[in-house]
Amino acid sequence: MRATPPVITIDGPSGCGKGTVAHRLAVALGWRVLDSGVVYRAMALSIDRAHLAPTEESTVLAHLAHVNIQLVQPNPSDETAVFLETDNVTDHIRSERCSQLASLIAQFPGVRAAALPYQRMYRVWPGLIADGRDMGTVVFPDAPLKFFLDAAVEERAHRRHTQLIRRGVVVSFESVLSEMEKRDYQDRTRLVAPTLPAADAIILDTTHLSVEDVFDRMLTIAQRTFVSTKVTSS
Repeated sequence: MRATPPVITIDGPSGCGKGTVAHRLAVALGWRVLDSGVVYRAMALSIDRAHLAPTEESTVLAHLAHVNIQLVQPNPSDETAVFLETDNVTDHIRSERCSQLASLIAQFPGVRAAALPYQRMYRVWPGLIADGRDMGTVVFPDAPLKFFLDAAVEERAHRRHTQLIRRGVVVSFESVLSEMEKRDYQDRTRLVAPTLPAADAIILDTTHLSVEDVFDRMLTIAQRTFVSTKVTSS
């Protein structure tokens, strides 16, 4: 048995397709999946509900010290259900406001440190697909296989806009693009764990690729990487 469960990290900015392919890979390999962003989103929602300033690190950390966040995933490849205390906030944390607030508080070293235990507890047998922005650089730097997905910001905004419309959210493409550009800047320029590919990551530009194309490429690489272990713990 290997010393630790294997991890495939998938990093990249919003709208590049990380979440979709992460879940498909998890199903194909029979591994668990982690959407690391739900932790920051849950923290952000709690701060917003408490009417606290997300730009004051000491206030944010003092509040989070008393917040009970629970992540529930009945089956390995299921979407994670997120609870604040006993309130199921899975749908609430997907708002654009929550996304922006999450990006703001994620700049604080203390907040990122507080998120690590939640994220690393997902590393179990037979393996983990970890989707985020610093999975390969900070959370699981020893992962044997790392991907970094990217795409032109206009294409990513189009995907996000389509997703929101399907959920019944009325929002203009221009506002989605503006918010995405703002978050890209925050995530890529923050001093702590910026959204950048790990030195040993495989970089895929998904601008002109279908989800099927991206999934097929990643699954082929994953199967080739883990063929000697047959992606199991034995």
